[in-house]
Amino acid sequence: MWEGYKKGFRAYLQLEKSLSDNTVQAYLQDIEKLTHYLLLIKSEKSPRQIELNDLEKFVKWISELGMTPSSQSRIISGIKNFYKYCLQEQIVTKDPTALLEAPKLKRSLPDVLSFDEIESIISAIDLSTPEGVRNKAVIETLYSCGLRVTELVNLKISCLYLDVGFIRVIGKGDKERLVPVGSSAVKHINLYKNNTRVHIPVKPGNEDILFLNRRGRKLSRVMIFMIIKELAKQAGITKNISPHTFRHSFATHLVEGGANLRAVQEMLGHESITTTEIYTHLDREYLRDTLQRFHPAFKK
Repeated sequence: MWEGYKKGFRAYLQLEKSLSDNTVQAYLQDIEKLTHYLLLIKSEKSPRQIELNDLEKFVKWISELGMTPSSQSRIISGIKNFYKYCLQEQIVTKDPTALLEAPKLKRSLPDVLSFDEIESIISAIDLSTPEGVRNKAVIETLYSCGLRVTELVNLKISCLYLDVGFIRVIGKGDKERLVPVGSSAVKHINLYKNNTRVHIPVKPGNEDILFLNRRGRKLSRVMIFMIIKELAKQAGITKNISPHTFRHSFATHLVEGGANLRAVQEMLGHESITTTEIYTHLDREYLRDTLQRFHPAFKK
């Protein structure tokens, strides 16, 4: 009964919302969980017949399965988007998710690397190997531009404007943005592109991809995670870091240096500035230092 609605929802997400395949799949899996639950309780309700009470029981069920509050919120978000589509297509006349509440999330901030820690990770790279030259360009680009890992692995040579210090990034929902790139990153991208990449036999379809593995294919997201974990280990850094740590560090260092939050939002490619605020919470020591320097009651 729900299959036709799911197909319509998929088309809506792909064509109207221009979401990535991964995001579309995630939303569809959320609806899949709801229909699985309805099957279990032997309910034959259609989307039009579903009420708030049904959805609250569903949320209670996924909670009892042991799903974390963040996973529950993700699923609720998918269902809310499904009903947004249903309203738009006049499949339903009222939205049963309007009063559906997601569990309160405790915001845990990811680890931030200091500039010295980033330098020590970069210093751990063995530049005597072709992979080392590439990895240095990868890390420099991640930190200099605050890219998402997907944006990094999809970065194209045709999107580099290094002579004017910019790269064109294709972000979530195929939205494009121009991001300034630092001189150190420019230097190491050029070293890799002109001296290392030219010796790699490129597989068809990867001609315009900047960062390649030794077989001439685009690097995978998992490969970037592995490179970073290994370098952090070599540098003796015990923090739990990932490619996203560099993005968070990029934003935090900018704000700590006095950057305008709106400019940071633009560089990170966030649709809403509230998302930028999540990524740019400052550590307590920095806040304490600011108070001691500028607030009369805190001055020594």
